[in-house]
Amino acid sequence: MKKMIIKKVTAKSVKDSRGEKTIQVIVKTSKGRFKTSAPCGKSKGRFEVKSYAKNLENDVDFINCLKIDFIIESFEDLKKIEKLVIGQIGGNSLFALEASLLKALAQEKGKELWEFLGGVKIPRSVGNAIGGGLHSKVVNRRKPDFQEFLFIGNGKTFKENVKINKKAYKLAKKFLKSRRRNDEGAWETDLGNEQVLEIMNKIKDELKKKGLKIDIGLDIASSSFYKNGRYYYKNPAQKLSKSEQINYIKKLIKKYNLLYVEDPLNENDFSGFRGLIGKNYLIVGDDLTTTNPERLNKAIRMQAINGIIVKPNQIGSLLKVKKVIELAKKYKIKTIMSHRSGETKDNIIADLAVGWDCDFIKTGIYGSVRKAKLKRLIRIEKTK
Repeated sequence: MKKMIIKKVTAKSVKDSRGEKTIQVIVKTSKGRFKTSAPCGKSKGRFEVKSYAKNLENDVDFINCLKIDFIIESFEDLKKIEKLVIGQIGGNSLFALEASLLKALAQEKGKELWEFLGGVKIPRSVGNAIGGGLHSKVVNRRKPDFQEFLFIGNGKTFKENVKINKKAYKLAKKFLKSRRRNDEGAWETDLGNEQVLEIMNKIKDELKKKGLKIDIGLDIASSSFYKNGRYYYKNPAQKLSKSEQINYIKKLIKKYNLLYVEDPLNENDFSGFRGLIGKNYLIVGDDLTTTNPERLNKAIRMQAINGIIVKPNQIGSLLKVKKVIELAKKYKIKTIMSHRSGETKDNIIADLAVGWDCDFIKTGIYGSVRKAKLKRLIRIEKTK
């Protein structure tokens, strides 16, 4: 088979869904131009790699001067790239570079990217419907403390799950009487956390009457309201210790039959996470694990999680992303490929989710940058 020859690699800054600058990397081969733009998170874990080595402009300049004079034939050849660039560019830039190279390599092999990576499984859709925390603005001087209130369609196909989440999203607008959306397309509200959960259960019951099944989840993002050993809630106001926070989250899981709870304790509290592990629901690490094999290994040793968020640009290296997913699967930890709050229309995470057989994909429900991923997965499902 003809080997892939890289003719040129270039980079430039583009705007994400928040209108902020991010990096796009373009790889040119005999098969065409393959580009990837990196997303940007607003709520970042303390243990994420830096987005850029010094700044965006320096990373762009470095990539524009990059000479790749070796052959790339397989996924493992990304090691050659990393030897060349590690320490010179940040996580956003490394992700965009490696993703564009993989797109080009898959095309060279005459395959779709998910197919080239060897995956067969279609993930289940997790959609952010109602927002709070760092992602949302106040309404009438208030907002929920929890960052994301999630719907997880439970139909027979991915396409059906997308439709179920969409119906739930429309019902959320009706019950909340909301007109404003946040930066992930989720409805903004002045209601407290449990008031929102009550509405979500009403929506669940409404859909059940129509023969549709849906589950409920939370991204608590508790590090955003944690300080000096306490969790400081504003809506309604309360101050909880670690043990009180654990008991409170346990109560919510039971009362609202939650399937999915992300970052219920602060980003370094492995033992606290362990205190929440139980049957029939997921305790998911994001800020705790930051798509980092070392952080995941610690979580495994501590038996802290049974679900992990995978955000490729948190770590940059797709070699490490794959390692995290394989390690999670080895220990029966569910994997959730995830978007970021500042997104672009790039849809590679859909291919990565299928290519690496992830259990879920978290992409939001509303907005063109979210729908780009959902549409890609629907197309993949149709061709399988």
